[in-house]
Amino acid sequence: MTMHTDQSEDGVVVLYTTWPDEASASAAARTLLDEKLIACVNILPAGRSIFRWDGAVTEEAETIALFKTAKARASDARTRLVALHPYDEPCVLALPADTPLSAGGFVSWVMSETP
Repeated sequence: MTMHTDQSEDGVVVLYTTWPDEASASAAARTLLDEKLIACVNILPAGRSIFRWDGAVTEEAETIALFKTAKARASDARTRLVALHPYDEPCVLALPADTPLSAGGFVSWVMSETP
């Protein structure tokens, strides 16, 4: 388990992910919440992705999930998301969040939920 000892590890990271459906995103979210790897997730169903795969342009319905975690836990959370994901090549992007001091209450809450 990673502990918050270095101030450079303070802050929030958003893990942007796409899923084949709401159920798989929700199951992963509950696992990461139980393991205290994330503080919360926003699940946005009914997304559409258009992409090139194996040389062909493809369009599919997908669910977008935004997982919020402490910077110090982002690597562990990302590794766990990839392990839980049903896709062979899942989209899991770590996006550092601008967390000014005025957002201290939210940042403190995320940090306390992801020890």
